[in-house]
Amino acid sequence: MTKLSDHFDPGPRIAQCGAINLGTPDLEKSLFFFRDTLGMEEVERRGNEVYLRCYQELGHHSLVLTQQDQATVNSYSFRVQRPQDVELFYNELKHQEIEVLEIPAGTVAGRGDAIRFLLPGGEHPFEFYYDIDKPQAPDALRSRLPSNSSKRRGLGARRIDHFNIQTSPETINQAEKWVRDTMGFKRREFINMPDHPETVLASWMSVTPQVHDLAIVANPEGKKAQLHHVAFNMQDFSDVLTAADTLKDLDVTFDVGPGKHGIGQAMYLYVFDPGSGHRVEIYAGGYLIFDPDWEAIEWKMETFPDGLTYYGDTIDPLPPSSSALTTNSAGLHL
Repeated sequence: MTKLSDHFDPGPRIAQCGAINLGTPDLEKSLFFFRDTLGMEEVERRGNEVYLRCYQELGHHSLVLTQQDQATVNSYSFRVQRPQDVELFYNELKHQEIEVLEIPAGTVAGRGDAIRFLLPGGEHPFEFYYDIDKPQAPDALRSRLPSNSSKRRGLGARRIDHFNIQTSPETINQAEKWVRDTMGFKRREFINMPDHPETVLASWMSVTPQVHDLAIVANPEGKKAQLHHVAFNMQDFSDVLTAADTLKDLDVTFDVGPGKHGIGQAMYLYVFDPGSGHRVEIYAGGYLIFDPDWEAIEWKMETFPDGLTYYGDTIDPLPPSSSALTTNSAGLHL
């Protein structure tokens, strides 16, 4: 008997956020934060790179820390739905006349063939892959629960949750539309600029039932290729409060929070990795979307403060940008 998939091809699709590669000038401080405090497992070291994963991630890694002088984002990686989707996306990028690099299997530890390109309108270095090793943790770290890759340790980061990136107001429409049209992300919640109502100020998009796997925001200084934050998921609200208590006692620098977003309805705490200065969101809760006919929720500026901060430590709806608050991304190279 044939399967539906034998005669129906929906085209290449993204499955999930896979990993982020963060450059850090102080690798040991970054490892203290991500491995020793958030509780991520160190899976492998290769040269100046350390590969880590959270305790509910079976794949090889969701975070790469690269020892380097500049605290740039070296790549944002997305896993695709099927092995053939890597090649199908490659062909589509070539058809759109977007420069794309092929990354052979093994170039990134534990990962198969991949492609790399710069997001149109954003210039963020995106990578698509499918094949990923699923190594077992060492005996001392292995969980008795087969759905966990390792024991819960430290603050108990469960998995990578989402990326929040920024580009210029002049190019955000292009970038956001490309993510939806080519990568297949669905717009879940959004706000347009009050003085330019046809231009996106911020958009929360997903390929999973989450409200967002990727958010894109207009950078108030007109910069492209910026990271606002990478988020790691905790089990519940109390974990975020415990994280706040612990990180404060460790003199980790807070940005804003803890509090609850109206958009997505998750609890947040933004802190800075002490080794690199990258902003990290400690994130828990949120609603899920299962409706196939979901209509994107539009926020207006008068209610937008509730969207950012429903309660708790207030987030400025139009925060200033500086080198301490945004981190640029590396370009198109291997």
